[in-house]
Amino acid sequence: MTELTSLWSAICAAMTMIGTGFATAWAEKVVGGATVGAMAEKPELWARGLVLMVIPETIVVFGLVVAIILTTKMV
Repeated sequence: MTELTSLWSAICAAMTMIGTGFATAWAEKVVGGATVGAMAEKPELWARGLVLMVIPETIVVFGLVVAIILTTKMV
């Protein structure tokens, strides 16, 4: 592989992590606000709220997997 291809793979891996980081932050903001509001009215929704707060974290995990695959293509 040429150096240019390796460079583009690195740039794409970095952009993948940046994009998934921003997407997760935005999703956590939206879901977190709604979850805290619901738990303030009904404290028994705590467990459901916790599950809803964990689900957006999978976006970062998928982005990390894609970034790792891209960086293995650099070699």
